[in-house]
Amino acid sequence: MKSFDIIVIGAGIAGASVAAHLAAKRRVAILEMEERPGVHSTGRSAASFEPNYGPAPMLAFTRASGNFFLEPPKGFADAPLLTPRESLFLVARGQDEAAERLVAKASELGEITERAAREIFPVLREGHAHRVFLDPNTGDLDVDLIHRGFLRMARERGAELFTSHDVKGLLHRSGLWQVATAQGIFAAPVVVNAAGAWGDTVAKLGGVKPVGLQPKRRSIGLIPMDSHPDVMDWPLVTDVGETWYCKPQSGKLIVSSADATPVDPHDASADDMAIALGIERMNEATTLSVQRLEHSWGGLRSFVRDSNPVVGFAPGHDGFFWLVGQGGYGIQSSPALGETAAALILGTPLPVDVLGHGLDPKNISPERLQP
Repeated sequence: MKSFDIIVIGAGIAGASVAAHLAAKRRVAILEMEERPGVHSTGRSAASFEPNYGPAPMLAFTRASGNFFLEPPKGFADAPLLTPRESLFLVARGQDEAAERLVAKASELGEITERAAREIFPVLREGHAHRVFLDPNTGDLDVDLIHRGFLRMARERGAELFTSHDVKGLLHRSGLWQVATAQGIFAAPVVVNAAGAWGDTVAKLGGVKPVGLQPKRRSIGLIPMDSHPDVMDWPLVTDVGETWYCKPQSGKLIVSSADATPVDPHDASADDMAIALGIERMNEATTLSVQRLEHSWGGLRSFVRDSNPVVGFAPGHDGFFWLVGQGGYGIQSSPALGETAAALILGTPLPVDVLGHGLDPKNISPERLQP
């Protein structure tokens, strides 16, 4: 039996970021079921920084993470984590209520004319949107650099990463959580459940009541843009009703219908019909006429009933800590969310900047999900 102070289950962005903070003060083991970290949701993100996207807790975590992405700790990465890219929010017919909801929670979001929108997104179809909003504070995130940076930070601070360690059993005995894998048993007073879509599955192994985690599949297609050499200058574009979006990537364009199909935890693949719908909606909103799909992939975004993350100790189960339900906001919120989770585990004050951006700890506590 290998003993640690804290065991983190899952080496995706949630597990990696919290482990990086915890390892500065505790002996930490990270158990990852796959052969390498980041196989599922982390490695399949749309890789955007959108500080006006998400429920209130995620807005606080994302906005508090901005400075980290712009000025990461020395040695964290050897290239920029965040590359600026503006975002356009289109208000199509029937989306006025969604527009008002966006404006109500947004920060530094400006309304521009359709003509001004076409100056930065020249393929926007005339008359499609009767209102357009511009967010100048968004950008592209280098997900791989961010993820590897947190894993490196964790290891440099003494954390140990164990890949191909799928959790088979979880037992609380004499003040310790015993975590059984095919490669051996690990023990620690605290277990952090950062297992993503498999979070409820892990909880059940330890006799902990699930939080109602629902994985939802999102499908993304990659479209060649040979006839548009300026594509990398385009913004991220979506409608306020979240029925589709497109974004430049590596000289091409990614497109999605923003689908959120409830599924069981699994190694997700793309739904061709969902991608076709995204392309159809993009064609309606633009003068593009997509002829070929180069590549596609699917990923899982996991939610509980109120769409807020679940961050805190499970009521009635000493040492079992939830860190799940980040939805589609896990990458952009990871610096602040990882730091906040570590503070809750260690019993230290919550980060001032997160509280300053409006986080109410009650809105992320597992206790809110109790009957």
